[in-house]
Formats: sequence, C-alpha cells, structure tokens
Amino acid sequence: MAAFWKKKKKRVCVVGLDGVPYTLVKRFTEDGTMPELARIAREGHLNKMRVTLPEISAVSWPSFMTGKNPGHHSIFGFTDLKPDSYSLRFPSFNDLRAPTIWDRLANGKKRSVVINQPSTYPARPIEGVLISGFVAISLRRAVHPPSILPKLEHDGYIIDIDTLRARDDHSYLTSELVKTLESRERITTFFWDEEPWDFFEVVITGTDRLHHYLWDALEDNAHPCHEAFLSYYRRVDSFVANLYSRFQQLTDADDPTPGFFILSDHGFTGIKNEFYLSSWLKKEGFLRLETEEADTLEAISDGTRAFVLDPSRIYLNLVGKYPKGCVKPEDVRPIIDDIKAGLSEVACDGERVIDKVFERDEAYDGPFATQGPDLIAVSKYGYDIKGTPKHKELFGRSALMGMHTWDDAFLWSAQAPPEDLNITDVAEIILQHLES
Repeated sequence: MAAFWKKKKKRVCVVGLDGVPYTLVKRFTEDGTMPELARIAREGHLNKMRVTLPEISAVSWPSFMTGKNPGHHSIFGFTDLKPDSYSLRFPSFNDLRAPTIWDRLANGKKRSVVINQPSTYPARPIEGVLISGFVAISLRRAVHPPSILPKLEHDGYIIDIDTLRARDDHSYLTSELVKTLESRERITTFFWDEEPWDFFEVVITGTDRLHHYLWDALEDNAHPCHEAFLSYYRRVDSFVANLYSRFQQLTDADDPTPGFFILSDHGFTGIKNEFYLSSWLKKEGFLRLETEEADTLEAISDGTRAFVLDPSRIYLNLVGKYPKGCVKPEDVRPIIDDIKAGLSEVACDGERVIDKVFERDEAYDGPFATQGPDLIAVSKYGYDIKGTPKHKELFGRSALMGMHTWDDAFLWSAQAPPEDLNITDVAEIILQHLES
C-alpha cells in the first residue's frame, strides 16, 4: 500500500447511489437483501432527504456538489434554450456557476478523487483526479489529468451502458450493469491505493438504469428479471461494504464522526402513466405550435403564453425575453394562477395527477434564479411528467417502468444531519467534517 496511508488524518469518502430511494434502502436493509448496508446503517443515521427541482440527476448532482440550489449554480435541467430562440442546448460542466466541494477543498490544499460524478462533463482541472460520469460522451474528455487516460483505456473502463438498447433488451441491461459495476470497482480500488487524497467520491449510476427499465421486476416476484434485480443490489451492497471497511482502516478508532457518507440524488417509484405536460398546455390554449405534427419548441407560433422544458419546467412566453413572447408583466400573475388551478384538477382514472406546482421563488433563490422556470410541476407518485410537445394525448406509456421522486432520496452519515434535510445541505456537512 502507498506510503501516504501511514499517516491517519481527517478524510471523507462519499458513495453516491443514483436514484436509490430511502424507502427502498429501508426495505432492503430490513429484508436481508443488503445485509452489509444494514450493518452500516446501524452504526450511523439513515435519513430521508429532499432534492432540488426538477428531481433529475442533471440538477440534483450539481446541487449536491455545490451545496446550492439552481438559482446559484445555474443548472436547471438536461436542456435549456439557446439565447433569443426556442432551440435547445445542453448545459455542461462549463455552465456551472458555483464552486464544487473539491474546488473549495483545493483552496485548503486538499486533494480529491472523484469517480463517475454525473454532470461534470467535460472534465475540468481539479486538485486531484476527476472522471466524469453521465452524460459523458468521450472518455478522453471525461478525465483529468489526461495522464490517467491510458490506465482507464487499458482497464476497459465503462462510463455508462447503452440506455437506448437497455430499454428493450433486459438481458443486455442486467449483464452490462454488472460489467460496468466491476469496471467501476477496479478503478476505484486503483485510485484509492495509488492517489493521495483527502476527499474520495464514487457514484454508481447503474441503480438508476435498473429502476427506469426494471422497476416492475422489483415489485413482481415472478418477473424473469426479479432475481437479477436483487442480485445487482447485493453486488452494490458488497461494493459499499468494501469501501466502508477500507475507510475504517484510515480512521482513528476514537473518532466519533468518521467522514463516510452514502447518498442518492433522488428517489424512485413505479409508473402508472406518463403525463404529457405540453399536451395539456396545448389543450388549454397556453401553447400553440405551427402544425399539429410539430414535435419541437422551434415550432412555437404566435399567441403562445407558456411552454415546457423537460421534464416539468413551465416558462411563460414573456415579451422581450423570447422571440415570439406575448406575455406582458401585468399578465404574469393571472396566467400563473390559471395554470396552477388547471393542473390541480388534472385527473387520470379518477386520481389527481399533480401533487404541487411550485413557483420560481418557492424553488430557487440566488443570482441566476430568474433564468429558471416560472413554474415547476411535481406529480403524485406513479404519474411521470414528460415535457416533449410531440404527443397529442394527455397520457400514455413507454418502455420506462420507474420514475423519479423528489422527496424520497436518502443520506447516511455517522453524525445526525439537520432536520428537514435537503441535498443542498450535504456539501457543508462534508466540509465541516474536514475542517473540524
């Protein structure tokens, strides 16, 4: 083992389990599926956690790594609009406007190893090692420093599975998830041993993929992939346990608050129906497109008062802000009230679909808050909101079996976190540990 490990000091290890809900952790630690995590849970505090809105990885992970809501870090979704247009662009790590945990640690001469962190592509220099996760396209642009690329290529490092293929090929999905996890484990072990670090983080994204395409396998014991679902979680259990054990070897036995953290970026639940928010806006006369067949916002026509960016971000088509804006300042409040009232009445098979519609000021603060949506819709469990304007109907289904939830993420830590925990609280908890 490398010589730098001879000196014990304050360190932090973070394990991210993408999309793993608190309720599922409770279930698996109580029914024996994850015995190692059950043991770890008894040694600390397992807490339910809310995340920033919308409840997607593109927003949640930046909120974790900056300790700020989108109004401060400026990432509001996987997509945004190009200036003065209705054309989509894809925000990257370069668009992040707040310092990350490892940026702040570097100011104190502390080194970080960050593996498979979503929303960090393309990788940029940090004090230590960064390997970007989803949505990294090129491994070459996903690593810093560039000198680690040959090691990753030689090892056959896998960033992510082919999610399009995984939608329908569940045999590929389950086998490739295992291969990807094994790849992640090999690289984690290598940098754990070879790189001097104060902060170490690794994120498992396979859990999110499993939930999107095979949530029904979890709920149905007779499903052909039920055992594969549980088997993957047992492998994750071993992965977490191995890191926890190795971290304990680096921690003073009398340290009452060892710096080991496990968290998710949002929760998950099964889908009853998808709700097509743009279709509802069209039906109610808020959104107008040039033709009925139009499937992009570039087809917005005059008279549009509101439109949607995925999955549930509603923007008012303001005069002076958008090319075909028609909403004047005095019209804003009446339109917001009409949309909120209308969405509160949307039902499917007699069940209300929308849990709450947040206004911008309820969800965001900070210098970039005005760049965010005017409204964010949060659905009831089981109704997966989609923003695409391509659908004509209000409800439908796709190959997706599981959907995100905003109020059922989790954090495990040795010390008790604050009440009413939000993912934006975690960065300060980590930094306080290292600075104490």
